[in-house]
Order: sequence, then structure tokens, then C-alpha cells
Amino acid sequence: QVHVVESGGGLVQPGGSLRLSCVASGTIFSNNAMGWYRQAPGKQRELVARITSGSSTNYADSVKGRFTISRGNARSTVYLQMNSLKPEDTAVYLCVLTDWDKRDYWGQGTRVTVSS
Repeated sequence: QVHVVESGGGLVQPGGSLRLSCVASGTIFSNNAMGWYRQAPGKQRELVARITSGSSTNYADSVKGRFTISRGNARSTVYLQMNSLKPEDTAVYLCVLTDWDKRDYWGQGTRVTVSS
């Protein structure tokens, strides 16, 4: 099985930056896609960004130009660079790995709070 762990969340002021990390371990193959979702209290989980095995990327309209998803040298590692943060970005951010068999593996989430 696959274990997914996020880190890097915290409290930042509006306009600040954070870099989230996601590391997957276990039975990992190269043809995986990974992505970031977020869930705010009382709201539905939404896709923030995703990256395919071919390194193509997609972003939610609300974060385009501010957030960047990228892979590490280990292709089971992915980052989310978040710049120009807004209070509306406050949420629990979750990482997901989609494996060769289209199974999803979720992390526990890391909390991001944007507040002055």
C-alpha cells in the first residue's frame, strides 16, 4: 500500500508565502499523478493543482499565477509553492497520489491559515 504525508503548513499573513511538501512511500511506480486539494470548514473539497506523470499541470482558477506545483527529484515527492496568499486560501490542504491502477491514496492534510 501507499502512505502519503504532507508537511509545511502554518500561519502566515496575507501576501505571504508557504511551500507545502508531499512525500509518498510504499509501492510506488513512475506513472503516477499527484495533486493537491483543499477543504475549508463548511465547504466541499476542491482541486487546487495536479501534475501528471508527464509533468503537465492544471490549476484551479482561484490560484493561477500564485501557486506552482512541481515534482522533486524523487517522482513520489511533490511540492506546492504558494505565493501572495489570501485569507480565502485558509484550508486544510491534502495531497493525493493516483497510482497505475487508478487508485487514490490520500494524506492526512496540513493546515494553512492566512490571517493578520
